[in-house]
Amino acid sequence: MQRKLVERELTSQGPSRRTADRNTRRSVTINVDESPLSWLHARGHIDDRLFDAGERLRSDYEKAQLSPRVTMSWNPVRSKGADSGLTPTERQMAAKARFDGALENAGTGLADILWRVVCGGESLSDAEKDLSWPARSGKLVLKLALDRVATFYRIN
Repeated sequence: MQRKLVERELTSQGPSRRTADRNTRRSVTINVDESPLSWLHARGHIDDRLFDAGERLRSDYEKAQLSPRVTMSWNPVRSKGADSGLTPTERQMAAKARFDGALENAGTGLADILWRVVCGGESLSDAEKDLSWPARSGKLVLKLALDRVATFYRIN
């Protein structure tokens, strides 16, 4: 994965979204292309099994082309693996079925945080605020959801 490092102003709430300038007292270098899931994994908050489950879920989300688009996408979906004998439409439908099954297996209350962090790319703190959850509760709930998704994908 290509690292895109930028200097950001460091505030009491964490790194701000605006670029640090020379008048900034404190700044931090962050990788803006890093996903929240890979951030948690790199710092030891989730293990390899949970990370792999999240990556499989995100992969199915992207293969199923579930993210909103502004215009028509003319790019074909290229994927290799168990679905290689299928047509592109059948691969997309199989990925959607796996994605829906994984979210259903995670459960109603856990699917929200799972989708927001893994597929939507929201930070844990933003997801907690949007769901009106107490601070620092999202990581525990995300771990529970990822564990159920790992069981669904049969990841040991």
